[in-house]
Amino acid sequence: MRNVNVETITESIRNLSMDANYYLGQDVIAALKKAKDKEESPLGIEIISQILENAEIARNDKMPLCQDTGLAAIFAEVGQDVHIEGGDFEFAIQEGIRQGYKDGYLRKSMVEDPLRRKNTGDNTPAVIATRIVKGDRIKITILPKGGGSENMSAVRMLKPSDGEEGVKGFVVETVKKAGGNPCPPIIVGVGIGGSFDKCAHLAKKALLREIGSVHKDPYYAAMEEELLERVNNTGVGPQGLGGRITALAVHIETHPCHIASLPVAVNTQCHSARHKEIVI
Repeated sequence: MRNVNVETITESIRNLSMDANYYLGQDVIAALKKAKDKEESPLGIEIISQILENAEIARNDKMPLCQDTGLAAIFAEVGQDVHIEGGDFEFAIQEGIRQGYKDGYLRKSMVEDPLRRKNTGDNTPAVIATRIVKGDRIKITILPKGGGSENMSAVRMLKPSDGEEGVKGFVVETVKKAGGNPCPPIIVGVGIGGSFDKCAHLAKKALLREIGSVHKDPYYAAMEEELLERVNNTGVGPQGLGGRITALAVHIETHPCHIASLPVAVNTQCHSARHKEIVI
């Protein structure tokens, strides 16, 4: 059994909050540079150039990549041989968000009630997904999720008879309907299977994969490749102003499901695809 104090968790979350909002991942940078070379629209090329310049300024000056510094989505994998001491695990995470968004001068975007809309003032509460795993370590990933891309996401309960083509059609339809609202070029997270809520979780989890990675199942790897081509053939283009590159990647995650169901979720992520992780 290994002891981990909650203060370590809070400090880690505080730092991750700022790092995720300041530093765009190198996989995203590389994908944007590749997209710029492939883009055929002069305006699209200029837009991607500005996105890359923005990322450089944010990194050098420690400024947020986007004014929308997001809802803090937290993925925590807690080893079963870890003993968390000194306080409550989820409170430690919320305190880390509170400190990080305050100390990093990051926009506070959370309201305490969905209809009465009073701002909480510190960007809490984060949305936390915790999983117990083997080992004596804690892995924490933060995904600051902007409202514009989140609002363009969708879940559909397809019939099993809709099959693969039904899934593909829904994904492409969702991207086309979204247009420029999620700030393309986007990353498309797709969750297939599970239940109504599980497929949405899978779609968001898919956004954590490194851009350029290939699905371990060749069947879904081929589907990702085809969907990326179909999405980029929509002509939505960078910032929805037309062009060849609408998405940088399509990532699929799956889960077994009921014989009568085929749940599918699409979670779109803007070009500012921010996420950072730490292992404690």
